[in-house]
Amino acid sequence: MRAQSKSGSRSHDANKVKPNTGKVSFEVSGTTFTVDDHYQYIKQIGHGAYGVVVSATDRRSGNKVAIKKVPKAFEDLIDAKRILREIRLLTFFEHENIISIIDLLRPPARTGYEDIYIITDLMETDMHRVIYSRQDLSDEHIQYFMYQLMRGLLFMHSANVIHRDLKPSNLLLNKNCDLKICDLGLARGFDNAKDDNLTEYVVTRWYRAPEVILNASHYSKALDIWGTGCVFAELLGRSPLFPGEDYLDQVQRIIAVLGMPSQEDMSFIGNESAKRYIKSLPKRQRVPWSTLYPKANPVALDLLNNMLVFNPDNRFNVEECLAHPYFEGLHNVDEEPVAKKPFDWTFDDFTPTKPLLQSMIYDDSLRFHPV
Repeated sequence: MRAQSKSGSRSHDANKVKPNTGKVSFEVSGTTFTVDDHYQYIKQIGHGAYGVVVSATDRRSGNKVAIKKVPKAFEDLIDAKRILREIRLLTFFEHENIISIIDLLRPPARTGYEDIYIITDLMETDMHRVIYSRQDLSDEHIQYFMYQLMRGLLFMHSANVIHRDLKPSNLLLNKNCDLKICDLGLARGFDNAKDDNLTEYVVTRWYRAPEVILNASHYSKALDIWGTGCVFAELLGRSPLFPGEDYLDQVQRIIAVLGMPSQEDMSFIGNESAKRYIKSLPKRQRVPWSTLYPKANPVALDLLNNMLVFNPDNRFNVEECLAHPYFEGLHNVDEEPVAKKPFDWTFDDFTPTKPLLQSMIYDDSLRFHPV
C-alpha cells in the first residue's frame, strides 16, 4: 500500500445503502466505491500507486481503517501480479512495524470482475511529509523512527523478503510516532531477486543502491540497508542525500560523497563497462559525514557510515544495525521478533493471465470472507 497522506475533502455523497446486498456505495473524486455496509466513509486521504485511498470507520470494531480501491486492476497484468504479491505479503506479515491487511473484499464472482478493494491499518501521515514539514525532529525522534524501521526490516529479511523500494513515502506514521513499512508490491525473495527484468522499477532512483544502478548480476538484503541509510540521511539533513537526475548522475553523486571506490569496492560489479565508467570519473575524496550533518549525533553518523557502504558485501546487515550503540536503550532482542518461517515464493512463478489473477485474488479474499 502507498502512503496514506494526501488530505481530501469529504465526498458530497453520503453512504448509499444498497438494499438486501450488504453493500454501501459512495463517490470520491469521480470514483465509486462499493464496499461492505459496516464500513462508514470518512474522507479521501490520497492516491495510492494504483488507486484512490479513503478513510472509513469499521462499525464492527469501531476502528478507523484505510480502504484502497484499485479500479480496472487487471488492465496491466504485471501491475496486477504485483498487487497479488502485495496481498500475499501483507497477509503473511504480522508485525507492529509492517502495514497489515485487515480485509480483502470478496469480488462478486471468481472471474470477470475489474476492481480490488484492500483494507489496511489507517495511518495519519508518512515520513516524506514529516521530513518536509516544519515539525522539529530531535535525535530522539530520528532514533525511534530508525529503530522501528530496522525492527520491521529484521522481520522481513528473516522471512526471505527484500522490500526493494524503501523511501520516506513508504514509511507510514501516526502522531504518536508509530511507524509501519508499506508498499510491498516490488518485494522479492533472495533467490529470485535477479530473474524478473524489473531492475528499472527497483527502488526510486534516489534510494537505489550502487549494485542495482550498476546492474550487478545479483543483489541481496544489502540493497534495503542502502535504501534505509538514504532515509536516515534524509531525516538528518531534511533533504535527499543523492537526488540524481538519471542513473549516471546518481553514480556521480554517490562517489562525490563516498569518494572514488577502490578495486576491492568494485569487486561486486560484473559489468566491465560500468567499472570503466567509474574509473573515468574525476577522482573524488570522501566527504566526512560530520561535514554534511554537523548537528547530528556522532553515534548516528557512525551507524550511517556502516550502512552507506559502496560494496554491498561490506554493509552492515539489519542485525548489526540494531546492535549498534545508536539504538542503546531501545534494542532488545526479546522484543525484536523474526518470522517463524520464510515466506513461500513458489506461488510467484507463473505467467499471468487475467482469469488466473482474478481467480487467485478471489481465493485470497476467502480467507477473510469464507463462503
